[in-house]
Formats: sequence, C-alpha cells, structure tokens
Amino acid sequence: MPKAKRREAEGHSPPKPNLGFLANHWLWRVILVFVIVGLLFLFTPILITWGAMVFTLFGLGLVMLIAAAVMAIWLMRGEHRDWLKKHWDTFTRRVRYWNLVVGGLVLFVAVWGLLSFFRPGAFQEATLGGKIGQWIAGSQNFIGGLRIAGLFLLGIIFLAPRRAWQVVAVVVRAYRIALRRRPPVVVAPVVPAETTPGEPAPAPSGQAAVAEVKQLMAEREPVVTPGGWRLPPIDILDKPVEVELNPEEVTKRAKLIEEALASYGVEAKVVQTNIGPTVTQFGVEPGWDRKYKDGEEISRTRVRVERITSLANDLALALAAPSVRIEAPVPGKSVVGVEVPNTIFGAVSLRSVIETAAFQKLKTKSKLALALGKGAGGEAIVADLAKMPHLLIAGATGSGKTVCLDSCICCLLLHNSPDDVRFIMVDPKRVELVVFNGTPNLVAPVIVDTEIALTALRWLNQEMDKRYRLFAQAGARNIEGYNEACQKSAEGEAKQARDRFGEGPLPYLVLVIDELADLMMAAFDEVERGLCRLAQLARATGIHLIVATQRPSVDVITGLIKANFPTRVSFAVTSQVDSRTILDMVGAEKLLGRGDMLYMPTEAAKPRRLQGTFVSDAEMEKLVYFWGSQSRPGVSQVNFAEMGELPLPGQKAVGGEDPLLEEARRLAGAHEQLSASFLQRRLRIGYPRAARIMDILQQEGLVPPTPPREEG
Repeated sequence: MPKAKRREAEGHSPPKPNLGFLANHWLWRVILVFVIVGLLFLFTPILITWGAMVFTLFGLGLVMLIAAAVMAIWLMRGEHRDWLKKHWDTFTRRVRYWNLVVGGLVLFVAVWGLLSFFRPGAFQEATLGGKIGQWIAGSQNFIGGLRIAGLFLLGIIFLAPRRAWQVVAVVVRAYRIALRRRPPVVVAPVVPAETTPGEPAPAPSGQAAVAEVKQLMAEREPVVTPGGWRLPPIDILDKPVEVELNPEEVTKRAKLIEEALASYGVEAKVVQTNIGPTVTQFGVEPGWDRKYKDGEEISRTRVRVERITSLANDLALALAAPSVRIEAPVPGKSVVGVEVPNTIFGAVSLRSVIETAAFQKLKTKSKLALALGKGAGGEAIVADLAKMPHLLIAGATGSGKTVCLDSCICCLLLHNSPDDVRFIMVDPKRVELVVFNGTPNLVAPVIVDTEIALTALRWLNQEMDKRYRLFAQAGARNIEGYNEACQKSAEGEAKQARDRFGEGPLPYLVLVIDELADLMMAAFDEVERGLCRLAQLARATGIHLIVATQRPSVDVITGLIKANFPTRVSFAVTSQVDSRTILDMVGAEKLLGRGDMLYMPTEAAKPRRLQGTFVSDAEMEKLVYFWGSQSRPGVSQVNFAEMGELPLPGQKAVGGEDPLLEEARRLAGAHEQLSASFLQRRLRIGYPRAARIMDILQQEGLVPPTPPREEG
C-alpha cells in the first residue's frame, strides 16, 4: 500500500502543499483591508469632494436609508427569509396592515424633514437633512415647522387610528363642557304681548340668549305655518352631552349580583344589561332548585321570583348602592330586572329625545306629542297627550316635577303655533311658570292668584260646553272633525266660530297647574268638581289637563280625581303611602330624585322607570324670546281678572245687564255685519264677554241669527 494511503487509513491528515497558507481566509481579509486603506489614501481628495456633495444632497437621511437597507438584508437572511416566505401570503391578505406601512413611511419622511432644521458646524451651506430634507420641510421657518408637525400627526393617525380618534373625542368633549360653563350674563326684559295690572312681569332674558336667537333666526330657513307663524328651530335647544359608563364596572357589578344571589342559595345568571342615564338594569334569569338523592339529581324546579325580590336590601348592601329596585318580571321578557343606580348620573336633554325616530314618528300623527325621557336601557320614551288624555304628576319637593312641566310645555311650544295649541297656566308659587309670560300661546298671562284661577276653571268649563254646541251645529264628533269642517266651509256657523281665536280652526287648550294642593285648600269642592268634569268630558273638545302636586295625599288626590286621570307620573316621594296614593303600588319611595320617575301610562299594568328630560333656564329664555318677538295685536287674550261672577261648572249664568250692552247696540245699528271678534276689538273685552253680548243682540233681533249649516 502506498505511504500516503496508509497514513490516511490510520487517520492522519494528508500533507499540505508548500503554498497551502494562501488558502487561509484571514490572510485574504487582511490583504483586503490593506488594499482598501491604500485606495482611500490615494483617492482622499476625490472622496472628500464626493462626500460633501452626497451629504449636501441627502444629509443624515443617507444613514437612515442605509440602515433601512441593512435591516431589509438582515431580514432576508437565513431563518428570517424562511419566516417571510411562510407568512408573506397571510400578510398580504390582511389588508388592515396597510396603515402601518403608510404610517411608518410618513414618519420616516417627517424625521428626514425635521433634520433639515439643524446645521452642522463643518457644512454651513448644508443641513442634517440635506437638500431632500429641505424640500420636504419646504422652508426653515414657522410654516415649515407646521408642515413637519402635520406629517408627524398624520403618521401617528395612520399607526393608531383608534387611539387618535379617542383623543380627539376627549378634546372635543372637554371643549363643549368648557363652553357650557359660561359666566352669568346681564339680563334684559322681554317685551310682553299684553299684560294686565297686578300680573307678574315676563321673565327676563339674557342678552346672550337674545343674540343667539337672533342669529338663529337670520341663519336658519324658518318653518312658516299657514297662519304666518314661524316655528322655532331645534337648534334653539342645546346639544346633548352624553355620559358614558365604564364597561368594566358594569361587568363587575353583574358578577357581584350573581355571587350575592348564590351566597343566599339562589341560582341565577345575568343574561342582559341595559345601561340607562341614571340606573343600569341587569336582566337576571332565575336558575333551578335541584334535589339530589345518592348524589344524583332527581328533580328540579325554577327558582321562585319572590326569592329574588325579597333580597333587594341584601343586593344593595353587596353592591354598595343606596337602593335597588327589582322589577319582577320585566314586561315582555322572561327575566327579573335589577335596577342599580349608576355611579355617574347623566341628564337627558330635551333635544336628545326630540331628535329620536320614535318622537319624530309620533309628531307626524299628533300635535300633542310629549318627550318624557329615556328608559333604563337608554331608549326614548314619548307619549301623546291627546290619548292620555290628561296627566297627573306628583313627587316630593325638588324631585323634578316643575322641570317635567317645563319640558312638556317647551316640547309643545317647539312644534305648535298659537293657532294649534294654547295654554292656561296656574302657578300659585309665582316663580316657576311665570317665565312663559310674553308668549302669544297663552290664553291669559300666567295666573298666580287663587281666585283668578277659580275663575279660569269656570271659564274653561263654559268653553267646553260652547265647543260641544259648535260641534253639534257643525255635525262633528270631536275637534279633529270640526277643524276639518272649518277648513272646508267658507261661510256659516263654523266660519264665525273660528273668529274667536283668529282666522283658523279651534286650537287645543292645555291647562297646566303647578300646585294642585294650594287650589284644593282654597276651594275643595269647586276645584274637584271642575277638574273632574273637565277630565270626564273635555277630551273630545281638545281640552287637556296637566296637573302637578308635591303632596300626594288622599285629601289632594282624591279617589274621584284619580279615577279621571289614568295616566300618572310619580317622582321620588317620602313614603310608601304616597307611592300607593299616586300609583296604587309601592316603588316611588326608592327613586333617586333629580328627574328619576315612574311613568304609568293608561294601557300599562306596571309603571315604567325612566329619567325625565331636562330643559335649562337659558333654553326656556330663548324659546320665550323667539315666540315673544312674534306677538301680534290680533291675538286676543282673556282677562280673567275683569270677568264678573261666572257660574259654577254645570250651572247657568245669572246676573244683571252688561254695562257695555248699550255701546254694542249702537255698533249693531251702525254696521250691517257683527261678530264676536269685532266686539272684542271695538269694545276691548275678552271673548266670553263678547260672546254673551252677541247672544243678547241676537235675542233682541239687532243681529240676524246665524243660519244653520247645510249638510252635505
């Protein structure tokens, strides 16, 4: 065997040739370094010139480009290349990653432009960003800084769009809150339409509110009614500010409810959560009562609802809540509702309910649509006053009764002119409803005297009887049919009847009483008789009642009144006795106040909890100024203070001859045609007095009787 093969078989390495050291890699690396150094030494002047040119053009942006290229090469090596090949298709299919690429490129360009604002000491004619950086910035001044800041902001928005939107929302919300915290303004009186001596002056209106209303009237295209009235725009109300609850806190409370019920041996599960402005309703589904034998389940029955309702106080203790109201079961659902007060209370603005689809749909069907508030799940609650047909409101002092009255009045004023709806307001407290003085929608200035209020109640009963007589002559069953007959008829009794409130159909009349207890103490029998007669008979004539009291006792809200007011609203009361008086059940004593109420409609078997709408004083001032600026001399108001002794409800009028009857006879002889509205203008009296004089003149033959309406 040759020597070389024998040495290889024994495991020895083969002998190296004499020039084998040239195969060493380290030697060639050293040689390469010496060659590079030599070339740099030889071409130093050229490299310096070229380096200055490159730095002037690119600046430190060249370093950024080289770093990006090195990173790309590093990603393409070895295991990174395999990972990219494996996930490239997935990456390209997920389109939502495009914003990261765009955001990164925009930030890259922004940083390059920012470097152009810095100059190195060695190159005074260049910047760290080079010519390209200067082109990106545009100029090295304030405008260029804004341009770079805009690029940074755009890159951040692309990288984190959701976070950027949340920051913008927080800033806008803070700005709106800051705008609402305006300092008080000096007030100026509103010019009243027509007031009588002894009546309170119209409520003052702030200069800022007046200026805002004038601006709205100039900017917005007004909605003009057939009678020539302009309806106020929705922008006259402030935009709502919603309060959001922390979802984690709601989830935590749901778990506490399940754990508290389980600790008392009640199996239950929270299956739904309805977050409202004041309370959150947790829908609890009852579990099973199981019986076991020898470790096996032999039977099971549903947990009784009474076992859950009896644990209301224990749940309030577990949740650290002031009170917990349990609705068992929730109407239309197979769950028990546990209503827990929110840690942050949110007000429900009137505008937020008016702008909902539920209210807009109801408004197209009825002129008396009311925006009451929002339910436990945040849904809008609206109602039609024409179908109620009357509303009874009760609650303790400061619970929100007057705010509810103001919201109902403002809701009707927003969508109805004086030709459609007019008000008679009784305010014994003299400070709540007098803000609406000066609006042409009032039949008379806000009544603050008890005796005048009784006169107004008698007049309203007479008005109801006269409307029924008009309906009988026109062949109509209710105010809707009569108004349609008025629109179709150009002459006759229907035309003369329209003269009483101006040219047009009969308007709806809404009687608003802020404190019923004060009237009941002044004349119990007469007030009860008058209200009950109106509640029983006035619905068809378009007369509706909204009555409020802070003392829901049996001597104020009698059984006869309750029977004629099926629709009721209860705010927070002090005891279960008051709750039973107004609602015939307990629950109102657990309300939280500040607009938290129970609404009992006519067709419902149980009351519904909701947060009432809120309208601020500034919004009411703007609304009153809007209508007060349209006051017309032709819109007559009834002066209850100058009226004589009117008969009690259901009685006939008695008394001597009217002192103005002789002047009316003279006018009848001087004019061929005479009407009640003509006597109102010439004698400067109210309509009831003019109508009585007109009847006497017809009986004496000085005025021809009204011909009967032809059928067909």
